[in-house]
Amino acid sequence: MAHHAPPPRSTALAAAALAGLLLATSCGSFQAPEEDSAGATIPGPTIEGADPEGDASEGENAEQDSQGADDDAPAEPELPELPAASTTGFEQVETISEPAISPKSVVASGHGLAIANNMMYQHTVTVYDTETGELVQELSDAISPGALGVEGYPDTVQGAPVEAVWTADGQHAYVSQYDLAGIGAAAYDDCRNGEEVPPSAVYRYSVAEQDWDQFIEVGRVPKFQALTPDESRLLVTNWCDFDLSVVDTATGEEEMRVPLSSQPRGIAAMPDNRTVYVTAMYANQLWKVDLETGDAEVIYDQASFPRHLVLSPEAEVLYVTFSRSDLLVAFDTETDEVIASTTTGREPRTMDISADGTALYVVNYYEDTVSKFDAETLEEIQRQPTGHLPIGVSYDPMTGTVWVANYSGTIGVYDDTLSR
Repeated sequence: MAHHAPPPRSTALAAAALAGLLLATSCGSFQAPEEDSAGATIPGPTIEGADPEGDASEGENAEQDSQGADDDAPAEPELPELPAASTTGFEQVETISEPAISPKSVVASGHGLAIANNMMYQHTVTVYDTETGELVQELSDAISPGALGVEGYPDTVQGAPVEAVWTADGQHAYVSQYDLAGIGAAAYDDCRNGEEVPPSAVYRYSVAEQDWDQFIEVGRVPKFQALTPDESRLLVTNWCDFDLSVVDTATGEEEMRVPLSSQPRGIAAMPDNRTVYVTAMYANQLWKVDLETGDAEVIYDQASFPRHLVLSPEAEVLYVTFSRSDLLVAFDTETDEVIASTTTGREPRTMDISADGTALYVVNYYEDTVSKFDAETLEEIQRQPTGHLPIGVSYDPMTGTVWVANYSGTIGVYDDTLSR
């Protein structure tokens, strides 16, 4: 693995918890994702000149509880004392480029691991130790649904890992699969094959088993996922079904679908475990969903391509990136009114918030940069170069580092504890 040696970081997860993890072999090769498909035919509501955001062209577990916790679950990690993120500077200290990766996203668990999701270009997820940057595991997206209690599939199917969400205890990660290879028509971001594209799935990764331990059926081209704070429900946006899957995590079964609009993506779940915000990118809409009634309404439609959502630690503020408008907008979650906005770099995609809630990190896809903003004022604190096509970003509270997934084949690690 190609690394630049990082400076010392704050103490993290004990190394013994990571010992003995197995390595699997990756397959496939990376090809650059499409960046434009103006005039693409999209079923349902159509947005002129829509761009498919660079994605791909862009059982027995029913008895397990939603956290998968047991008596052997690790204790809650002791987080280091770090200065307020809004007062520090950040710079790149490490580049990860091996094994072969094409990360659509990278997500830190808060328990010493980060998972990168390498789409159909590599058909893998790669798991890293956030303290050392070392590869912990490379896992194929080939899976046997039947062995996990889900019938009606070939003995082995292959996915295309897109995004991940970790359980609060850091023991499981749900990973959406863009499509299931060789089953029905191929999936594309412009949804050109319509209903000939079969529904796909979410896999659940187990840290203890070092393998996939659940296969969850959802809709066509699932993208983003979130867990309700009580982890009783997994929420999944189905890009080409224009809806939201609501999954009971205790059973792994879909409870209901909530109809939305064209190309839904980002999700943020409120502390009441009932209210959820969802973006519909190509419809230029921000939706508010009631999980108890299934009702949904558009609360904002004044900027283009709302993509990613992040809540402040107390969920008083909702932050939204608008990719085509180059905007970062803050909403008051009590009134759903805009309280602040600022311009970003070109084509802001994913963002994350520091553990203390004082700083936001936004990747600028067409600019090859990552920006840091003061979460209260939305003043840009710093902007740093990245690898080509930065598309995912995650803050790791164990180390005070920011991980950036560059779709072209690298992960950049940034130390965010520096004086400025």
